[in-house]
Amino acid sequence: MAVDNVILGKDVVYSTDCNVTGLNNNRLVVAPSGGGKTMSIGEPILLEANHSSYIVTLTKRKLVAKYKPLLERRGYKVQDLNFVHPEKSDISYDPLQYVRTAADITFLGEAIVMADQRKEKSNADPYWDKAAVSLHSALTAYIKITKRNATYTDVLELFDKLTIWENGGIIQTSLDDKFEALAQKVPNCFAISCWKTFHQLPVRTASCVYSTLNSTIDTIFSAELREMMKKKHKVNFEKLASEKTVLFVSTSPVNPALYCFVNTFYSTAFKQLFEFAESCADGKLPIPVHILCDDFATGGRILNFPELISIFREKQISVTLLLQSESQLESMYGSSATTIINNCDTYIFMGTNDLKTAQSVSIKMNVPLEDILWMPIGEEIIFRR
Repeated sequence: MAVDNVILGKDVVYSTDCNVTGLNNNRLVVAPSGGGKTMSIGEPILLEANHSSYIVTLTKRKLVAKYKPLLERRGYKVQDLNFVHPEKSDISYDPLQYVRTAADITFLGEAIVMADQRKEKSNADPYWDKAAVSLHSALTAYIKITKRNATYTDVLELFDKLTIWENGGIIQTSLDDKFEALAQKVPNCFAISCWKTFHQLPVRTASCVYSTLNSTIDTIFSAELREMMKKKHKVNFEKLASEKTVLFVSTSPVNPALYCFVNTFYSTAFKQLFEFAESCADGKLPIPVHILCDDFATGGRILNFPELISIFREKQISVTLLLQSESQLESMYGSSATTIINNCDTYIFMGTNDLKTAQSVSIKMNVPLEDILWMPIGEEIIFRR
């Protein structure tokens, strides 16, 4: 099977055939802001695209216009998912589309509730997040059961209708009638189970759980994103892994709320691609899929990512992670940052002011620390396992 090459520097070109190189195709790129990560590594990935499919997150819209004609001439289906201006997208992302089981419902709830980067830096009791996931799961499962052709916007609108009050020491809500009617029809369904968990809480506790979920939803889901999720043409990850496709995903460098939604998208993408590969006869995607993650550690933690990256290779999935420093990755993933770094068989270093990153590279190179800190602009160091 034909594969793409990867350009990492002047006269530095490698095959992405893991059977030839013996290495995975995960790459970690470290460079300061304005250090040339996109131009030196990101754009050459698109220039070499011929056989694999790609998901490319970016903040520079000019790259879409620049590379779309070239990719289409090569037989690619080019899709534009614009989170900055959702109304301009030619395709949409609706997380509810990929929900089929109770486990999927829980996964989606965790991906959304934990997408906010503030969660990772908070000392709050994790109980509130778990309870918020349970409430989110109740609403999601209710919509899946009661409405045909539902979108995630329907889940959000149901949540908008939720109010809570106390009546004689017992919690009451504006959605009680709906869930009571459902319990009459399907008494032991997942929606009722999750709703009972929430409904049995003391009123003050339930109000805190509601506030936890409400703050997350308010942060992530703008009116424009809600409208986008109603569009008919949605990202199909199975087609993306079966037909040559480049999916551009645009986000904003100045809108942190969008990072939360992008990370929910990442969580869905990795899960869907992995599960599709599992369903294939040989356990691999029909064609390789590479995900280019710009400013990877500026958003929130992607659910289960440290565990998934260790098994990407066998499924023909790979990632290029663009970072400003190793410390940036550690602040988001804690000790799991080491797992991510260790599962990238290619490490490209393009300079840093971060002492910890410089020390790491110094040890790998077996050279004095000042040689790394004073590395001239325009040079890079490439490590290949």
